[in-house]
Amino acid sequence: MTSWSGLNTAYFTEDKDDHIYNALVRSIVEHQLLPGNKLPEEALAEAFSVSRTGIRRVLQRLAAVQLVTLLPKRGAHVTLPDAEESRSVFTTRKILECANMVEVVAHCQPPHLTAMKKIVSEEKRAHDDRNGPAAIRLSAAFHVQLQAISGNKVLTETVSQLTLRSSLAIAAWGAPWQQGCRCHDHDDLLLLLKKRDSAALADSMAQHFDAIVASLRFENSEGPVPDFAQIFAGAAVHKEVQL
Repeated sequence: MTSWSGLNTAYFTEDKDDHIYNALVRSIVEHQLLPGNKLPEEALAEAFSVSRTGIRRVLQRLAAVQLVTLLPKRGAHVTLPDAEESRSVFTTRKILECANMVEVVAHCQPPHLTAMKKIVSEEKRAHDDRNGPAAIRLSAAFHVQLQAISGNKVLTETVSQLTLRSSLAIAAWGAPWQQGCRCHDHDDLLLLLKKRDSAALADSMAQHFDAIVASLRFENSEGPVPDFAQIFAGAAVHKEVQL
């Protein structure tokens, strides 16, 4: 079972709703569906060629992981985290990820460095190509795979979950071209990992998160209405697995 960022996690299970759930998760965290966007059951049911009952189940699952907000008589919306929540998400990540750097360095082996270098290289290419979805996905993958080096699966899964909420915060409050993290920061972090300097790595990671929060612009604005037919083109559930 693989998450949107490539890590094996519990997000994507194997029941019949997963096709829709996974497509919606990716569209939200990759900023195709933006915070505050309405998620009307009828439009989604038509886009996926399924019943509104099936869509309702998926929306409830997304609400459980705080990617969607369900409001009585107002339906479902992509969650719009406020300024306090957005800051708290990054503060929590800073606490967890920085504290785990000692274990990351202790368990780091050459194959880990090779894998991390590949992620950074692909992330740079995504930024150069202005490929937003890939940049977001690879930014999250850098952080998740870095923590995975430590072997602490619980912490790694927690960080993976927080990357989803981080993406919402950046979509809500980031600059127009703020896709994931600044990739040159990841270059610097990788260099410190190679040097096995856990103290400097933790300090640099803390500065990295502080810079992300400082770059966010906590001002409200309404985004365009999403085109569900275009976003989920080709994603309709086949008849044999219709809900």
